Amino acid sequence: MISFVIPTYNEADAIVSTASDIEKILKKEKIEKYEIIVVNDGSTDDTVKNIEKYLKQNTKTQNTNKANTKIISNPHNMGYGYSIKRGIKNAKYNDIVIIDADGTYPVKHFPELYKEYKKGMDMVVGARTGKYYRENGIKSILRRFLRLLAEWAAGRKIVDINSGFRIFNKKTVEKHLDRLCDTLSFTTSITLVYMMTSKFVSYIPITYDKRIGKSKVRLFKDSLKTLQYILQITNYYNPIKVFILFSFMCLCVSFFGFIFSILSTLKIGYIIGIGSFFIALIVICFGLIANLLQQILEK
Repeated sequence: MISFVIPTYNEADAIVSTASDIEKILKKEKIEKYEIIVVNDGSTDDTVKNIEKYLKQNTKTQNTNKANTKIISNPHNMGYGYSIKRGIKNAKYNDIVIIDADGTYPVKHFPELYKEYKKGMDMVVGARTGKYYRENGIKSILRRFLRLLAEWAAGRKIVDINSGFRIFNKKTVEKHLDRLCDTLSFTTSITLVYMMTSKFVSYIPITYDKRIGKSKVRLFKDSLKTLQYILQITNYYNPIKVFILFSFMCLCVSFFGFIFSILSTLKIGYIIGIGSFFIALIVICFGLIANLLQQILEK
């Protein structure tokens, strides 16, 4: 019993093939109880028209139960994460699979992920590989920086922090939905929440294909949003780490202030160094208080 949730925004060229591939793989795996929830996030192209046409044809030619696939539409664009959360809330089965509608995640890998999930994992993630995932330049640098920051926050290795192909349990994720991101950082936020609440998370290597249609990613804006949610979630589940980070930054400023004064003989560096050092101490003290309050609230 599985619910597939497909967040969709202007994916008219790929949505039908994605839904069709899901039905084929489920039939091959002999999984009869399933549903496909297409969450249309205010698309302005023929996304809804194409999927409705597919459903109509499928019902006539294959005698397929139309209820297996349903469309939920947001009145206007609300965000990738918001659409996934709405799909999760409307799912009737506990095992949830999320997958993008742009053709980048081959559905053929579903049996591998599902087999791993059945071993008792709380979440199984498809870790992307291949030439269409390995990108150079600024995007690669930002992705690596955010992953390293997330690994530091979670205290665990993260193979692929924002893969859009993963399996998890509805009952488990429902407790945390309000704290998960409504935009493209949803996958990053759910990864951190699961790891910081000691859930079992496993990664299975999958191929990553060339997307169909135009990318919706806005590099700098989405990276800043991801950074925001990494800090927010860390602050909620393990606040002292955020204070340690800022305290460390102050100590770095203090160190370079002293070095500057030693090399230039200007007193301003000593003033900056001493001031930054005391600020670092104050910040870490606030961190200890925040950590104590969090422990009290958890009881």
